[in-house]
This record gives sequence, C-alpha cells and structure tokens, in this order.
Amino acid sequence: MASQVLVAANRGPLSYALEDDGTLTARRGGGGLVSGLSAALARQPEALWICAALSDADREAVRRCHSEPGVRMLDIDPTTYDDAYNGIANSVLWFTHHHLYDIPREPVFDAEFRRQWQSYAAYNHAFALALAEEAGEGAAVLVQDYHLALVPGELRELRPDLKISHFTHTPWASREFLEMLPDDIRSQLMWGMLGADIVGFHTWAWANSFMDGADIDDTSGIARPTGDPRRRVQHQRRGGAVRYTDVAVYPLGVDGDELRALAHRPAVNDKLAALRAEAGDRKTIVRVDRTELSKNIVRGLLAYRELLTVHPEWRGRVVHMASAYPSRQDLAVYRSYTEAVRELAERINEEFGTEDWQPVLVSVKDDFTRSLAAYRLADVALVNPVRDGMNLVAKEIPVVSDAGCALVLSTGAGAYGELREDALTVNPYDVTATAEALHAALAMPAGERLERTKRLAAAATALPPTDWFTAQLEALREA
Repeated sequence: MASQVLVAANRGPLSYALEDDGTLTARRGGGGLVSGLSAALARQPEALWICAALSDADREAVRRCHSEPGVRMLDIDPTTYDDAYNGIANSVLWFTHHHLYDIPREPVFDAEFRRQWQSYAAYNHAFALALAEEAGEGAAVLVQDYHLALVPGELRELRPDLKISHFTHTPWASREFLEMLPDDIRSQLMWGMLGADIVGFHTWAWANSFMDGADIDDTSGIARPTGDPRRRVQHQRRGGAVRYTDVAVYPLGVDGDELRALAHRPAVNDKLAALRAEAGDRKTIVRVDRTELSKNIVRGLLAYRELLTVHPEWRGRVVHMASAYPSRQDLAVYRSYTEAVRELAERINEEFGTEDWQPVLVSVKDDFTRSLAAYRLADVALVNPVRDGMNLVAKEIPVVSDAGCALVLSTGAGAYGELREDALTVNPYDVTATAEALHAALAMPAGERLERTKRLAAAATALPPTDWFTAQLEALREA
C-alpha cells in the first residue's frame, strides 16, 4: 500500500543480527536521529521509513524479504555504500560543512574523488527510486541529512506531485568552504537540495549559510534568495518553470520526561554510585562526546590542564569526567584523534595526579548508561565544539542534572543561540578563555547555578522530537 508520510535516512529505526542458527533478530537502531524520529513516527501509523542496510545481517534480511512494519531497507552494494558514506559523506561533506580541512593539505579533488562521487550519486539515486515507488499521490517525504543531499532534486523529477523536505542536522558550509568543491559538484549538491519544497536547519546561522550558497547562475539554471521575510529561494532550471524553496529553522530539543525517566533507571543509579565513589566529594566537570574532530575534545582537555596550572587551588578538588565514544574508527584521521585524546588525558594525570586523586577520568567507549549517570553528577558541563549542527548534550545535561550545573558552551554549537543567556560562552579555539570559564563555573554559587539550570532546561525542552517532526510535517503539507 502506498504511504502518505515517508522518511528517508541513512540509518534506520532498527538493525538485524544474524544468529548462529541463521535466525534474524531485529534490534532497535542507535543514534540521536533514530531515537527522535522513532518517537515522532510512532504517531504516524501510515508512515514508511526508508533506510540503507548497514550490515551483512541487514542485507541478508533484505534478501530474505524479512521486514518490519513501516520500514524498508535498501540493499546497496557494499563498495558503493562505503564510497558514498565514508568517501564522500563523512570525508568530504562532513569536513566541508564543519570547516575541518587542514587547508595546506586538504581537500584534494582528484580522479578517486570523482569515482567516489559517482557512488554517492548512485546511493542517492537508489533512495530516490525507492521513495518514488512507495509514495502515494501527493505524499509528504521528509529526507534527512547530508548523506542524501541529492535525493530531493532526483525525486522531484521522478514524482513532481510529491511534497518534499530536506533537513540538515549538521551546519551548512560558509560560501568560502562550499566553493572549495569543484564547480560541477557544488552545482549538483545545491540543485539537489533545491528540489525540496522546504529545506530545514537547526539554526538561522546554518540556514543563512545555505541561502548565501544558493545564489547560483550556472549551466543548470539560476537561483536567487528572494530576500522576503519568508526566507525562500527562487530558482529555475534551464528550460523549466520557476519554483520556490522555503528555508526554515526547527531547533531540535529533548523530551524532558523521557530523558529523566531514562536517567533514573536502576542501572543508571548503579553507575552513579560508582562515579560518586571515584569522584569523592570533589566537584565534577563533565563532557560527553563522540571522538569526532568537530567536538574539540583535545582543546577542552588543554583548557582543563591550564585551569589546574593557573588556578592551583582546584588541584585535588575537581575531577574531569570525559566520555568520548569512538567515532568513525574506519577512518585513519579519527583513529589518530581518539588516540590523541587518550594520550593527553594520561599526560594530565601524570602531571597533576596524586596517590588519592586522578584529575581526568576518561572513558573511550560507548556507554550511554554511564553518560546519564555523569549528567546527573555534573557540577559543570563542558560543551565546546568548533562547529556543530545542534549538540543535544548541551540540552540534555541541564535537564537531568540532580543539583544543577553550570554550562560552559562554545559559540560554535548550534545550541548556542538558544542557551547562551544562561551559559558561560567561549570561543572554541581560545583555550585560556575556556580555562577561565571553567574556573568561573566551578566557583558559581549554588543558587545561581540552580536558577540557570532551570532556565536552560526550559529552553532545551521547548521543541522535543515529536513536536519538531510534527511542525515540519505540517509545514510541508501546507507548502
């Protein structure tokens, strides 16, 4: 039966495990995007989620026509998928949007890049074909993230009757970085996005960057931001009709009730007791990140080391709990960064540690239960990305903190716009300023810290995932 609401995302709401006896078992998928969309789609029983098969077990499920209601997995050739996901999405588009290039050496757009881009185009084409096949007349299609930037344009050609949106969960590159891409590739990227009726972002900073890059006059057509209050782009492909793409902002928040319930499960209480035993009666600075280059973990550790150097009164009185989940370890640059985090934490412990005090407690493994326990224990939350689409950790910690926490937040976080009034804000590159912000946060009176936390939590829960998705769906249906 054709669907009237469809979501397309690289990762799906479930994954499969292949047991020794050949049995396939479905498990809930991981990641913040999956959790948020799953909760929202639970209220849309007619919805269909189209995603990629990510593992051998997923691909085997597709081949056996083994499926769960409301989900369609695409069995994309593993080499094509790896080129698209690791070669382009994570090594080119992610670096472009997050401004992560080591400019004297990167980027290099050579024949190998062109080969991988063809895989990225084929990967997007597979999604567009599946959406065109599954969508009912006039259906709403909500495409997610930079992995699928070409889908709206392709789908528009296949099914002009559909209402299409695209939401980017990362920042959008400044024009300077966008123009590093080869002209024809940048054109494909932008025209792919402009196939949507609505493109959405977490903040106006990223939305404005998109509109700046949508000033186009090339062999494919002409596009111009209209400048009217609705924030839209007028565009016309060569030989085609004039169309409009609205640019909108939906700052994703957290579900406070659900998060608090998760944070008070018995397993979290056990982890909390263990962390309290490690910290003793010391104050805690907590950070929880993937070991992702944009998260700025190394500079955060350098700031903590400078805090202990410049403000020796905190030695023995504070513990830095850093949860750093391994991320993209199939890419050498990420393996190197993860090792740099480990090594710097060890150096700080060697330099300042004593028999009864370990300054840094670092956990380089994926342990959400431990992270929730750390959230509750935090006196100070450190969130200092160089550039981040939103950063939900900045919103989650104030929501579940037991006694209130002071938030040290960088201007590079998407959450900065919503939380800056009650956070201690820093330039993510300024290690000294970050160290001083940590000092001010540790010294903040308990009453002030608690009041700030209440306001931060209110802002953090203003647009929880279900409302976030519903707002986009309603806007798309009215487009």
